[in-house]
Amino acid sequence: MLAGVMLSTDYTGANELREQAFQAALNEAAELVRAAGGDLVRTETAKRDKAHTALFVGTGKAEELAETVRQHNIDLVVFNHELSPTQERNLERVLQCRVLDRVGLILAIFAKRAQSQEGKLQVELAQLSHLSGRLVRGYGHLQSQKGGIGLKGPGETQLETDRRLINQKITALKKQLHNVQKQRATRRKARMQGNIKTFALVGYTNAGKSSL
Repeated sequence: MLAGVMLSTDYTGANELREQAFQAALNEAAELVRAAGGDLVRTETAKRDKAHTALFVGTGKAEELAETVRQHNIDLVVFNHELSPTQERNLERVLQCRVLDRVGLILAIFAKRAQSQEGKLQVELAQLSHLSGRLVRGYGHLQSQKGGIGLKGPGETQLETDRRLINQKITALKKQLHNVQKQRATRRKARMQGNIKTFALVGYTNAGKSSL
């Protein structure tokens, strides 16, 4: 079970309507954290005119969060916004724990709940694509040279190796997904020819789709 601080930043004015929308978004984000299997320890909010280029939040707020992480022994901080790879890496360096943005959190939920082969492939593909720009996270050995059988050569860094392996995995997943989709299209064609009725059930997370 992951312990988490969930930070939501409000860039707007504080009229009643916006305040209600902000609180609703905050409650929704808390439910997403729980749906992903996280134990929500603390919620922090902040207001800024615009996002900080390097940290998304200001340096002062980042230091406050780092102190909260240390005090509560937190190993995951979730931001209810999309972070750039640079912001995510900088925040992890300051907070000394793993950082997820809203996109990463939603992908984690999809990965946890995917049931079909196609769904699992789609989620894994999305996760790898999201990860590819965030590979330098936590690496202390990026400048070490690495060579050997099956590798690019003696001049390849660990980061380059990881990126190449992820790209290879993405290519393989796309091929698998294409084959699964072709099979599904064949089955759909057979159902249509047999006049079998089809339907779709759509709903938000925890709405009760599986129970129904």
